[in-house]
Amino acid sequence: MRFAQIHYSFGFWIVLALILFFVWAFKTKKSAMRKFAQAQLLNEITSHVSFRRQVMKFAIIILVLIFAILALMRPQWGFQWLEVKRRGLDILIAIDTSKSMLATDVKPDRLERSKLAVKDLIKKLKGDRVGLIAFSGLSFLQCPLTVDYDGFLLALNDLGMDTIPRGGTSISSAIELALKSYEGEENKYKILVVITDGEDHEGDVMKFAQEARKQDVKIFCIGIGTTEGELIQLVDETGKKTFLKDRKGNVVKSRLNEQVLQRVALTSRGMYVRSSGAEFGLDLIYKEKLSQMEKREIKAQMNKRYYERFQIPLVIALLLLLWEPFVSDMKKK
Repeated sequence: MRFAQIHYSFGFWIVLALILFFVWAFKTKKSAMRKFAQAQLLNEITSHVSFRRQVMKFAIIILVLIFAILALMRPQWGFQWLEVKRRGLDILIAIDTSKSMLATDVKPDRLERSKLAVKDLIKKLKGDRVGLIAFSGLSFLQCPLTVDYDGFLLALNDLGMDTIPRGGTSISSAIELALKSYEGEENKYKILVVITDGEDHEGDVMKFAQEARKQDVKIFCIGIGTTEGELIQLVDETGKKTFLKDRKGNVVKSRLNEQVLQRVALTSRGMYVRSSGAEFGLDLIYKEKLSQMEKREIKAQMNKRYYERFQIPLVIALLLLLWEPFVSDMKKK
């Protein structure tokens, strides 16, 4: 036997609390009555009341609660094997982890806002495989394509400025890694989502955008940041805040470069969205594009389907509840 919702077992603590309350209330009541009248008179006054039947009524209520909690916990035993088929896309999400993503023109900063938006997207996915790429000067496959969304979220939470040791920004390396990850996969179902401020410092990004088009990998770009730009604030080991400077000692201001991202999206037959404070862009891409795309049937799996048995404790609880009013606490004549 197994329980599908074991967390409802906390209700047994409530049952225990009620039992302790009953014991305390009975002792308090008995003590108060002794102060009210002498023992002989008290026996005459309460001669028609049955303590055993009072305990019995309380025990019935406790049993009702116990069986109701068991029903909520959904006991299951016995199962059958069912073939479960998944339909979905293969979605790789590439997130820029360069220092420019620390800019706070998007709150709390560009990187953290990106991670929050991806988490919201994962809640909408049903059967789609999803993977994670971290990139700055180099790219790294943080999480391969998977339907284990919990595992993906763990990898997403670990994403930070120290994920890639090499600085800079190379969107081309992210696209190149995505293309390698998709090798051997079917066409029509391959999606790459690139989240970055668009400041590409290395590689020939358009070369890989054209290669993505040849391999039928659609690239959806989200530009995060503002065209006005923002200074990049760093925190050293002592907790002191400083601004990022270039080799000449000048303070660096990071600006959104939309032109590069627009060209990449257009070349690969994808879509470009500029992120704003109210609308990040992933919801829009999912609603207008991803949810409308043809989805392939992923290999079927055999899953156990357990038989629900919550009806048994539920029926017992209802029968006890119906019986309780007929149990009198008066002694039988």
